[in-house]
Amino acid sequence: MRPISLLARSLTPATGLFGAVLLVRLLALSRLSYSSFLLPGGGDMHFYNTWAQQILRGELTDHLAFYGLPGYAYLLAFLYRIGGYNPFVAGLLQAFLDASTAVLIYAISLEVFSSAERPRNFIWPGQPKLVGVAAGLAWAFFVPAEVYAVILMPTTWFIFVFWLVVWRIVRTETIPSWKECLVLGLLIGITATAVATILFLIPLVLAALLIKRKIDNRQRHRAVVVGAMLLLAGVGVGTSPCWIHNYVLARDPAFLSAHSGINLWIGNNPSANGYPRFPPGLHAGQAAMLLDSIAVAETAAGHVLKRSDVSAYWSGKAKTYIKDNLHAWLRLEGVKVRNFWNAFQYDDLSIITNLRAQRIVFPGLYFGVVAALALPGTILGWRLAPRSRWITAAILLHMAALLPVFITERYRLTVVPGLLVFAAFGLSIFWKSCVAGNYRRLAIYATMLVGSTIFVSWPQRSPSLWALDAYNSGWQALESNDLTLAEKKLGLAYAYVPGNAETNFALGNLRLARGNGDGAKSFYHATLTLDPHHKGALNNLGVIALDEERWHDAESFFIAALKQEPGNAKSHYLLAKAHLKQGDITAARMEIEAALTLKPDQPEFAELRETIRRP
Repeated sequence: MRPISLLARSLTPATGLFGAVLLVRLLALSRLSYSSFLLPGGGDMHFYNTWAQQILRGELTDHLAFYGLPGYAYLLAFLYRIGGYNPFVAGLLQAFLDASTAVLIYAISLEVFSSAERPRNFIWPGQPKLVGVAAGLAWAFFVPAEVYAVILMPTTWFIFVFWLVVWRIVRTETIPSWKECLVLGLLIGITATAVATILFLIPLVLAALLIKRKIDNRQRHRAVVVGAMLLLAGVGVGTSPCWIHNYVLARDPAFLSAHSGINLWIGNNPSANGYPRFPPGLHAGQAAMLLDSIAVAETAAGHVLKRSDVSAYWSGKAKTYIKDNLHAWLRLEGVKVRNFWNAFQYDDLSIITNLRAQRIVFPGLYFGVVAALALPGTILGWRLAPRSRWITAAILLHMAALLPVFITERYRLTVVPGLLVFAAFGLSIFWKSCVAGNYRRLAIYATMLVGSTIFVSWPQRSPSLWALDAYNSGWQALESNDLTLAEKKLGLAYAYVPGNAETNFALGNLRLARGNGDGAKSFYHATLTLDPHHKGALNNLGVIALDEERWHDAESFFIAALKQEPGNAKSHYLLAKAHLKQGDITAARMEIEAALTLKPDQPEFAELRETIRRP
C-alpha cells in the first residue's frame, strides 16, 4: 500500500492537469498523422516547412535581410535534422509545451487568488485550486488551442513563453532580481525571432521593476536601473541572430524582419477592415503576399530595392494614409478592438474548421464563450485579487501589439489562458453566490455577463468575412483532389462574394481539374476582370491556349504573367514553348535560358533546351 500512497501524494493537481491535457493533444496528433493535413500543402504552414527544408539543404541565407521571421523555420530545420523530415516530431514537442501551458494556468491561478483578500466570502480557501484546475481543463478543450498545438506554426511556443513570463511576474510581490531580468530578456528576445509581438511584454517587466516593492528600499533606484539594463541586454542577445544577420551579413538595417512594413499597410489602408484583408496587388498566403509586396515596391521604385527599402515603401504608404485620414483610422482602430473581442472566428488558415470537420480535434470551447465569461471575472478580479491586474495588463499589452496590424484567431489565441483564469474565477463566484443564496451578488454578476455577451456577440455582417472559411476549405479540398468537397465549399464562397478574384480563380482551377476547359476559361477571365494582373489566371489561360494550339494567345498570356513576376521560372519555360511552336527559335532560346538560370535543376527545362538546340 505504501507505493500506492506515495503515488497518490505525487499526483498533484498540476501533474494530473499536465497528463490530461497531454493526452488530449496526443490523441489529436495521432489522428492528424493519419490525415492529409500532416504535411502542409499551402499557407503559412507550407511557408515555414519549405523554409526549413531550404535550410536543411544548406541554403542558410540568401544574403538579404530576413523577409519573414526566421526563428520557427530554423527550429523546424533543427528538428528535421535530428529526427528526419517528419512534422510529427514538431507536433509532439508542441503537445508537451501546450500541456505545460495548462500547468502555467494552474500555477498563475494559485499565485493570484491565494494571495487575494477574502471580503464577504468572495474568495475561500479551496477556490484558487478549483479555478486553476477548471481553467487548465478548459484549455485542453479550447478548439483553436487543440489545432495550433499540433500543426506547423509557432503559436504554441509563443503562448508558452508569454505566460511563463507573466507567471514569473505574478509569483512574487518583490521586484525581479537582476538574474531574473536577464533570463526574461533572453526568453523574450529568442521568442521574438519567431513572433515579434512578444516584445510588448517588455513594459510589463519594466512595470514590475517600478511598482513592486524591494526588500532594501535604499538600493531601489540602482535595482531598477540595473534590472532594466539587463532586461534590454537579454532582449538584444536573444534577437541577435536576426539583427546580426541583417546588419552585418546582408548589410541591410532591419532589426528582426523587413516584412513589418507590408503588415502595417495591410492593417492600415483604405480597404482595411481590421482583419488581414489584402489590398489590390497583393494575393493571399504568406509566400505569395511577400513576393507581391517586393515586386510592387520595386516596380514603383523602378529598380531593385533592399528589403528594408521595401519595408519603408509600405510603411510610408500606411503612415500617409493614417495622417491623411485620421478620423477614419481612429474608427478602424475601434473596429480592431471590437474584432479582438468578437465571437466571430477569423482563422486566416481555416485550419480550425478543417480539423474539426475531419474530427481530428475534439469539440469544445471557442473564443466567444470564453470572452463573454471572462470579462465579468476580470472586473471582479481587479477589485478582489490585486495580482490579477498583471494578467489584465498582459492581455491588454498583447491586444495593443495587434492594433497596428490586424486581428486573426491565432494572434488573439495568446490571451486565452488569461481569459480562462478570469472566466473560471467569475463562475466560481457565481456558484458560491448560488449556494449562499446571495441574490444581490447574483444580479450583479448576471448584469455584467449580459453586457459582456452583447459586446462579444456583436454581429459581423460582411459577406466576405463569412466566405473565408468556405474558400480556404474549398481550396485545400481542391489541393487534396477532393473535387466534390471543393465544389461544395467554393460554391458557398462564391455565393457569399461572387466578385472576389481569388474565389473565381479557385473555381477556374476546379473546372480545369474536372476537364471543363471552357468553364475554366470563363472563371479565369472573370478573375482578370476583377484583378487584371492576376498571375495565376494569366498563366493558366496560357496553358489552356497551348493545349488548344493557340500559340499567339499563349505567348500573350505568358508575357503578361512575367510582367507581374519576372522571376517565375515556369512562366519562362512555358513562354519558350509558345515561341518554339511559332518557329521563333531565338526567342525560345532566350526564355529557356532564363528559366534554367532561375531553376537549373529542372529536368524538363533542360529537355526543352535540347529540343530547341536540335536543327
